Amino acid sequence: METSSEEQTIAAAAAFSRGLTCGDVVALHGDLGAGKSVFCRAVIRALCGDEALEVPSPTFTLVQVYDYAGGEIWHFDLYRLSAPEEIYETGWEEALAGGIALVEWPERLGGLLPVRRIDVTLAEVTGHPEKRVIEIIRHEHDETR
Repeated sequence: METSSEEQTIAAAAAFSRGLTCGDVVALHGDLGAGKSVFCRAVIRALCGDEALEVPSPTFTLVQVYDYAGGEIWHFDLYRLSAPEEIYETGWEEALAGGIALVEWPERLGGLLPVRRIDVTLAEVTGHPEKRVIEIIRHEHDETR
């Protein structure tokens, strides 16, 4: 799908959020500035039912947790993670046990990234700074790599 503005990207993320349930891991891929945080904020606000909810970037804390009617949303920003094993200090196992995990910079997890996940890739359209191409791929079953 292609969006033409930040508002359309937010609307796409809100629509995407309606299909999420506890246990889902959403891995957000894209270059710096591609819109991963915008997408995450929109998902969190939609699930919490509060468009004005303060959703700070977890760049320095690595994780922020939000309560919503269906459980917890764990928003991870792993840009500053220096080794995959550091994820265990953030509540990672608890997030996987029953929350929704939104993970920016999932490649930092290496082999610890769950096989069962939803990959969301955001990419800028060359020459059109407001446009984004959003690709969503669901990996539904566990299988060895």
